[in-house]
Amino acid sequence: MSSGSPKSPAHPAAFRETAMRLLGLMRPDRARLVIMVTLAVAGNGALAAVPLLLGRATDTIVDGIRHGGVDFGAVDRFLMLSGVLAALYWSCTVTQARLTATVVQRMAFRLRERTDLALSRLPLSYFDTRSRGDLMSRTTNDIDNVAQSLQQSANQMMASVFLFAGTLVMMLRISPLLTAVAVVVLPVTAWAGKALARRARPQFARQWTATGALGDHLEDVYTGHELVTAFGRWGQARETFTAHNDELRSAAADAQFRSGLIAPALTFLGNIGYVLVAVAGGLCVASGALSIGAIQAFIAYVLRFNQPISLIAAMAGQIQSAAASAERVFELHDAEPQRPDPALPHRPATVTGQVAFTGVSFRYRPGRPLIDDLSLTVRSGQTVAIVGPTGAGKTTLVNLLLRFYDPVSGTIAIDGVDIATMTRDDLRRRIGMVLQDTWLCDGTIADNIAYGRPEATREQIVAAATAVHADHLIRTLPDGYDTVLDSERGGLSAGERQLVTIARAFLVEPAILVLDEATSAVDTRTEMLVQRGLTALRSGRTSFVIAHRLSTIRDADLILVMESGRIVEQGSHAGLLDAGGAYARLHAAQFAATQA
Repeated sequence: MSSGSPKSPAHPAAFRETAMRLLGLMRPDRARLVIMVTLAVAGNGALAAVPLLLGRATDTIVDGIRHGGVDFGAVDRFLMLSGVLAALYWSCTVTQARLTATVVQRMAFRLRERTDLALSRLPLSYFDTRSRGDLMSRTTNDIDNVAQSLQQSANQMMASVFLFAGTLVMMLRISPLLTAVAVVVLPVTAWAGKALARRARPQFARQWTATGALGDHLEDVYTGHELVTAFGRWGQARETFTAHNDELRSAAADAQFRSGLIAPALTFLGNIGYVLVAVAGGLCVASGALSIGAIQAFIAYVLRFNQPISLIAAMAGQIQSAAASAERVFELHDAEPQRPDPALPHRPATVTGQVAFTGVSFRYRPGRPLIDDLSLTVRSGQTVAIVGPTGAGKTTLVNLLLRFYDPVSGTIAIDGVDIATMTRDDLRRRIGMVLQDTWLCDGTIADNIAYGRPEATREQIVAAATAVHADHLIRTLPDGYDTVLDSERGGLSAGERQLVTIARAFLVEPAILVLDEATSAVDTRTEMLVQRGLTALRSGRTSFVIAHRLSTIRDADLILVMESGRIVEQGSHAGLLDAGGAYARLHAAQFAATQA
């Protein structure tokens, strides 16, 4: 959860805070930013002087006609200087655009780095309570939107600000009275733009939230397309897609409509100012207070005076969209990280694999205890099987051992050292884990086996695969250990993928093994081979085996039967059958199902 309740997207303070954080990401590029500002000042200053020079040229021509001779040399000088200033403006703008692209993309690079770092520090509970589609949208779509919007608007924003300032200076130089007439509508313009932008921004936040929900649905459907097809659920999937798509369309349309109101509203108000200036300027020329060239220049400045306001108004929707996306990314950055490792961590003097749970209690939600006052001691080298109905707390027990979650109370110790006083890396290096759901990364089979031990040699990789009886299978593939696993996992079956993950766990030579339904996806013949490998590799190691098929844990040194977070029975396979309790009932139910 966020470390604090986020401000409303419409709150001005939230916008300012977001803008300052984005500027903070650009701090390493201070030199480039200074050059960008300098170029913007120089370029827009040059551009602001052009109408004044053209007005002087007009006055020279008018005066020459009145006095019987036009000084074309002076006119040429004014026009040539105007051309030079226009060329200077163009070169400054091109260089500034290049620098802007560099600064913005470097900022996006840092934003992605910080997002990746934030994700690596978040506890497992954060990911358990949020959809993957929304997280992916924040880390990809939202960051891309921030970068693209800033790159498109940064140059125009700076140009608009300095053009506005330069134009205002020139207008004051020509006529303070007309300048006062021109700026009389500015307060109303500023208020209207701010009010319309405030109403548009929540819709952009809604749009990007809807984008994440749609992405989450698409990920679910297309990663599970076989099940969706098998159960004939494409109709329902399309209905859900239509609902998400309609929400996205509605949010996007509302956001674009509300932001689109800003430009015409400000243009209308700017035109009112333009009309007032035209009327007042005509009176000034008629009274002789201003020359024709001066009023020509002033009218040109009024048009440019309104241009920055119109540009900013046109970009308002883009800016609001970028702000909404940036807030979503920063909410991820501000999420409460997992408890930090101790400053002075402890390490066991010797690594034997002895594990002790003492008075451990845990709950995922307050008021709903799952494990309550559990105590258990596992001697070094023992194989402990954990069985029980779904929701009994079997996997939770292992999650606590790996510190994916921390207990509410009680301690868990390895070789006499409380794991809360160890670093997570040190703790997890001692534990090898194989999950029910296989996960293989893009790369070769050898890369996947060596995932937990990248420095392993090919001989060590082959030895691990041989130990779990995966070597023969791998060598039958066209490229053997160099077979590349793509999005379809190289055509491997579920059981074959599981063998690769088991070899990966064995290669790290852990003191403790955790097998969470590790053979559930393996066929009967392969299971027999894997069980032989498991038996050999468990020798001298403490092993925790979560199993539903009781036939796979007959030889366990200790079997724990869990119900509602408590150990209700423990003992050997034969002893628990003789006791006629919960384990015997589970065994009888599976035996009956097998016979049926």
